[in-house]
Amino acid sequence: MIPPTDPTGAMELLIHYRYWLLIPLSFIEGPVVAFIAGALSHLGYFNPYLAFIIFFMKDIILDGIFYVIGRFSGQTSLIRRLLAKIGIREEHIHEARILWAKHGFRTMLLSKLSYGLSPGFLIAAGMVGMPVRIFFKYAVLVSLAQYGVLFMLGYYFGNAFGNVANVLENIQYAVGAVLLVTIAYYILTRYMGQKLVEEERKVKKEL
Repeated sequence: MIPPTDPTGAMELLIHYRYWLLIPLSFIEGPVVAFIAGALSHLGYFNPYLAFIIFFMKDIILDGIFYVIGRFSGQTSLIRRLLAKIGIREEHIHEARILWAKHGFRTMLLSKLSYGLSPGFLIAAGMVGMPVRIFFKYAVLVSLAQYGVLFMLGYYFGNAFGNVANVLENIQYAVGAVLLVTIAYYILTRYMGQKLVEEERKVKKEL
């Protein structure tokens, strides 16, 4: 996960360019942009169903890329070095294998919501040979929940303002709300990262 972008700038870009920037911005900071896109969908800037599908598909495609990297390139020196840079070394792979095998859904949830750890643990899922069907089953469930909540919060946030004129008249409150969601989500990802590390430590102690 990439650190949160400036929500004011993201909002202005989305209003001006709409779908031309929705997809690339979803890769840069998906969760925050999903909240903003939800609000703009209610205000008529996006088709809410199409916008949600864009975020969902982006997430699943990225998950699949990480899984494939781990499955077919996990033993290469390049991937090993990249994993080491984010704190996942050789000794952690065995612990990751146990976590994915015994607590697959919980590991997927913590991995996808963990700041900085998500790519490494998703790559590890491919390295340890987690079944593709189960991997994507968990990935789909977590992505639906994650982006569903963010998108709906944004949609009802847009409903609270009613129309574009109200947003422009109260832009300070709009930006404040986006910042609040950004900070709350950032805190959540940090917490999830700590929980994932704790799970890994528990497995290590049991070995």
